[in-house]
Amino acid sequence: MGGGLLVRQSAPVSVSEVSRAYISKQVPTISPTQLIASLPGVQAGNEGPINTETETMHIRGLDQSQIGFLFEGVPVSDAFSYAPWATSMVDNENLASVKVTQGSVDLTAPLYNADGAIVSMQEIRPTDKFGGYIDLSGGTHSLQKQFLRLNTGEIGHSDVRAFASFSHSAANVWRGPGKIERYHVDANVEKRWAPGSSTDIVFGYTRSHQNIYRNPSLSQWKQYGTSFNYTGTYTAGDTNYYKINERFTNVVFGAMHNDFKLSDELTLHIEPYTTFQRGPNNYGSTIPIAGGYLGTQQYGTLDGYEGQSGKVTVESVHPWKQNTSGFTTNLDWKTKHNTLSLFYWYSYGNHTEYQHQYALSPSGDWSYSQKYLTVNGVAITGYQENTVQQVNAIGLDDKLSLLGDKLLIDAGFKASMASVSATQNLPGADPYKAGKNYFEPTPQLLASYHITKNDQVYMNATTSYRLPAGWSPYVPQFSMTSATPSSTPSKNLGAEYFIGQEVGYRHNGPINVSASWFHYNLTNHQIGSSSYLPGTSVLISTQIAAGGEEAWGFQGEIGTRPWHHISAYASGQFLHTRIGNNVDAGTDYLPTKGKQDPGAPKWSGAIGLTYDDGVYFGNFNLRYQGAQYSTLMNDQKIPGYMTADLNLGRTLPSFNTRVHPKIMLNLVNMGGVNYLSSISGFGLTAVKQKGIFGNTVSASTPTYVVGSAFTAVVTLAADF
Repeated sequence: MGGGLLVRQSAPVSVSEVSRAYISKQVPTISPTQLIASLPGVQAGNEGPINTETETMHIRGLDQSQIGFLFEGVPVSDAFSYAPWATSMVDNENLASVKVTQGSVDLTAPLYNADGAIVSMQEIRPTDKFGGYIDLSGGTHSLQKQFLRLNTGEIGHSDVRAFASFSHSAANVWRGPGKIERYHVDANVEKRWAPGSSTDIVFGYTRSHQNIYRNPSLSQWKQYGTSFNYTGTYTAGDTNYYKINERFTNVVFGAMHNDFKLSDELTLHIEPYTTFQRGPNNYGSTIPIAGGYLGTQQYGTLDGYEGQSGKVTVESVHPWKQNTSGFTTNLDWKTKHNTLSLFYWYSYGNHTEYQHQYALSPSGDWSYSQKYLTVNGVAITGYQENTVQQVNAIGLDDKLSLLGDKLLIDAGFKASMASVSATQNLPGADPYKAGKNYFEPTPQLLASYHITKNDQVYMNATTSYRLPAGWSPYVPQFSMTSATPSSTPSKNLGAEYFIGQEVGYRHNGPINVSASWFHYNLTNHQIGSSSYLPGTSVLISTQIAAGGEEAWGFQGEIGTRPWHHISAYASGQFLHTRIGNNVDAGTDYLPTKGKQDPGAPKWSGAIGLTYDDGVYFGNFNLRYQGAQYSTLMNDQKIPGYMTADLNLGRTLPSFNTRVHPKIMLNLVNMGGVNYLSSISGFGLTAVKQKGIFGNTVSASTPTYVVGSAFTAVVTLAADF
């Protein structure tokens, strides 16, 4: 339906999905979040045709740190910052589908950061016969990708099947100097033990490097437009030189699905998993030669710089690594009219991060072989932290089917117990060690009724939660120029809590329709933001304690079956948000009560057309996002924008061989629109003003993500 943009659903919640039919017509390098950009309620900030960084997106006003990301049922967001690593998990060529649950969180999902939305990715499975797939892509901005997948088919008569794939992709940073490069491996091994019982091993590996895009403020965007980025040549003291602003990412992912049919009534699912991620992230900075600070302790002179003064320009290297491991288990007991599920999830995560400062040469060069800066042998750093997190969650869910399976009632409850402990090993850090234990109960009730075979109504009331993100809510971080912390621990370490309701309707037929009304409340709302340390390109993460928030709205999508090989699709959403209280700005309270939540446009929508006659195929997508505020005071915003993509292709003759080639042309942002696609750093107020009690509140400087430029890509691909 709708060219693969509308897949038939029956769950008693709002769900939208893109299928393999749609994914196969898109640019092979775009991320999973871009694949769902046309679905109702989804805003995806698109920096370029290829991206290895984490991304910005919103669903119904919730940002990417409030959205759960799952790949094959396993959490794939950063376990501490909650930034999605979707581009590191899987190649588009291996994606079977991407599903968006816009307004609720499945109780069984292994998530502690998802308020009211989930993005779930599913991988294709190994084929029964030997074969493979290859594609070669090239385009503007020196974009290229090479991909190869091989399927073993069934190995002997073992009921074992496998595939493995390798890809390499690269491009230039389209606005400014620099490059992006990514290597990726996917693998899948499946063993079928008996009908209803199987084991599936999923593996992924990514190694990538990217020169960072510099996010402009609104005034910088108005002055420089798309030319605003890091500088291409080095001058003394320049911390914005592109070669010293880069990210290296390594991700290893593994999971083992185990499904066992114990009897006609009992099934057991067990899935252990692990994810290992490491950096570093590198930025430009300046360090005082004498009189600087290590934590709150002022140092004398940097080692090797005795008798000198001023500042030294450095490559600030931020080595970080983290590991997250866990397992999920579900036991389902199914009778004629009832399914009772007992589930348990355990997760353990560890994150360490620090800084090393390497002095730049007069030409802006440096290397790891040189000694990083020290004072009395101690490394100069703004933080040296370690965070440990554990989660135990247990729950029960009961589904009751009545009236000849027309009526479904689903009630469940989950209790999540989490502990977080963070340490900051710098002189004067207060607190040096902090943490908290959390207990979060999340009940839910869902119901649906099939009026006819093709008409369904549903309603639900659900709850979910999000723990504070990162380590900055627990311990401070510092710059090297002041004893005052650059960020301080949160006053309120409570979890964000979501209570939502939906009423929806679906019709399936030659024209499929899905529509819903939704409402939710957030308590202890925490807005994730980032900002640059003054005089550096170092990004620090902060949390804005926004108190309460209420939102309601309508969303819908419609799709048609092929008619003369043409399928149509349209989606849209109206969203009304309201901040529930005046927000503490530190020096005073700002009158934010009743203001609109930042990053939440009132109107958004998309239109899609697909043609496919088995030889020629094409796909057109037009998307609109309304204006978005970037401050809680609603005194700065980015305008609405509209973009369009066009994909054209043709299958080529196979000449009676098993090779089935095709050629495809993709045009991204075909109108060449220059626009700000989303907000990367939120603020309280864009102008200095008096608070409620007459005290001055300083202005914030929100920063923005620049949307992708026009990109043309040609792909030659073949199944064999």
